[in-house]
Amino acid sequence: MPVNEILAVLMFVSFIALVFTGFPVAWILGGLSVLFTALAIVLEVDLGLPTGLDWHYTSITVDRIWNVMENWVMVALPMFILMGLLLDRSGIAKDLMTSFSRLFGGLRGGLAVTVTLIGVLLAATTGIIGASVVLLALLGLPVMLQNGYDKTLATGTVCAVGTLGILIPPSIMLVLMADRMAMSVGDLFMGAVFPGLLLSGLYVAYLLLYGLLKPEAAPAAKAQPMDWRALADLGRAMLPPAFLILAVLGSIFFGLATPTEAAGVGAAGALLLALLKGSLTRGEWVDVLQETTRTTAFIFAVLLGATAFSLVLRGLGGDHLIERALLGLPFEATGIVVCILLATFLLGFFLDWIELTLIVLPLVAPVVANLGFDPVWFTVLFAVCLQTSFLTPPVGFAIFYLKGVAPEGIDVTTIYRGVVPFIILQLIGLVMIFNWEALVTWLPAQAYG
Repeated sequence: MPVNEILAVLMFVSFIALVFTGFPVAWILGGLSVLFTALAIVLEVDLGLPTGLDWHYTSITVDRIWNVMENWVMVALPMFILMGLLLDRSGIAKDLMTSFSRLFGGLRGGLAVTVTLIGVLLAATTGIIGASVVLLALLGLPVMLQNGYDKTLATGTVCAVGTLGILIPPSIMLVLMADRMAMSVGDLFMGAVFPGLLLSGLYVAYLLLYGLLKPEAAPAAKAQPMDWRALADLGRAMLPPAFLILAVLGSIFFGLATPTEAAGVGAAGALLLALLKGSLTRGEWVDVLQETTRTTAFIFAVLLGATAFSLVLRGLGGDHLIERALLGLPFEATGIVVCILLATFLLGFFLDWIELTLIVLPLVAPVVANLGFDPVWFTVLFAVCLQTSFLTPPVGFAIFYLKGVAPEGIDVTTIYRGVVPFIILQLIGLVMIFNWEALVTWLPAQAYG
């Protein structure tokens, strides 16, 4: 094996190993980039860059980072984050929980279904996993436990439903994927609609079946009878998220705004709703702005480190090495895609979705495109596969979000056992999307005629 490919392998292995140290990922990525560039210079390895092997590599890296930072699409990230946090803190989701509980609480498993439906609405208006999981845990978990729900079912439901925000548009992950792949954000948003609804439908079907087979673990709650007033309350509770969904996704799907412009519309809409609600104190307004800044800074720090990392890795021939390894597998084209998704699922046990999106996806996507597969279909498949990374130990962030706000008596082992059925449901959904490509490609095709 040539020296450059040995360095490429060592670079990737070093990244995997250093992730377990708990050191900030952005610094790991940037530090490895500097270290392996220095090793390439010392060993006189040509990085294959436009300037050859000299110290102008620094300016090339700076230019690449500058191109990332001035990308207009990335403006959507802080706007979507602000929109989600405003919905989280304004009490809109609490009104939804109260209204939906009256509608479905009388069914076996109905409270869990209520949490699922609220999670879908939050996913279509926020796209922030941490906010969704914490909010659903605070609103839905105590209610389910008070009504005698099994702890594993209740915690698994909250974790799994909270992760829908990473897939159902407007999704921060899809925005990042579109930027890395030089694809249309609108295509990915539309392609992810039906897969997101499919997973939601699988969750609801499982919860209703669970309540039917084990009524003692998901009993019917003592719900107030439905009347016209209750329906009116439900309608009023659904108006704010429906308004935001129409403002954001409607403006994109109908060609009235770009995703970046729609993010601004959504942030302005959430700001207006929060002002009309009037429930936020001055301190909470400041907290929302600070949290938006912190979250945005974290994502961009990892993005900058990953940009430098991928530039050096490709200069060392890492992309060609991965391409040869995948194409050398004793499988047909479909088998190669399955191997990529399997490897992504396994890497999700140890890596966050940001690292997988910024490092792994750009390396494997060109191989899949050369095999003749639709890039939108594969990217959405990759996104569904990454959704499992929030639930799989030991780096399942949704599990830790829930543990941080869970009532006493809920330990990590209980949450781990609760998420297992939902991981299986996600994999079933992945298989269905893999076999029925139209679930992803039909809506974008209709939108563009």
